[in-house]
Amino acid sequence: MSAVGTLAVREARPDEHAAAGRLLVAVYAALPGFSSPQEQPDYYATLANVGTLAGRPGAQLLVAAGADGALAGVVVYFGDMAQYGGGGIASELRDAAGIRLLAVDPARRGGGVGRLLTETCIARARAARRAQVVLHTTRAMPVAWRLYEQLGFVRDVALDFDQQGLPVHGFRLPLGPARVT
Repeated sequence: MSAVGTLAVREARPDEHAAAGRLLVAVYAALPGFSSPQEQPDYYATLANVGTLAGRPGAQLLVAAGADGALAGVVVYFGDMAQYGGGGIASELRDAAGIRLLAVDPARRGGGVGRLLTETCIARARAARRAQVVLHTTRAMPVAWRLYEQLGFVRDVALDFDQQGLPVHGFRLPLGPARVT
């Protein structure tokens, strides 16, 4: 379990899956320039039912939650890229872990929640001795894009794909020996 301030990152309990899905839908639907639920109903169904991803081999739905149980953010970590889904070639990678569907409650933005969730996924990938971490984002997510670059992720156009007219951009973080910080 990782923590920042009064938040701790842990696997979501089954009774939190619906709340995690609601948070994802609300955050993604509010992104300027991102596809709407009407434009991509299947994608938004995946967001709403994010708990089903936790049932996949090697996948974990992680939440950043306060002592009161309120969800500050969510992310799905994939230790097995065959379960990653999405588009492009990412699901074919065997030396990687993946990060998908990160969202932070708008009231908690700017407090390090997204960084904490991402760093937790990176730590899990390191512990599993993965060679790299893969993720995707869009131009509609500039804050996430900057965060990923600050953490050392680099663009990889080979991982890009088009999701029903929405360009989705791939990133990789090569993992060497664990860094001492």
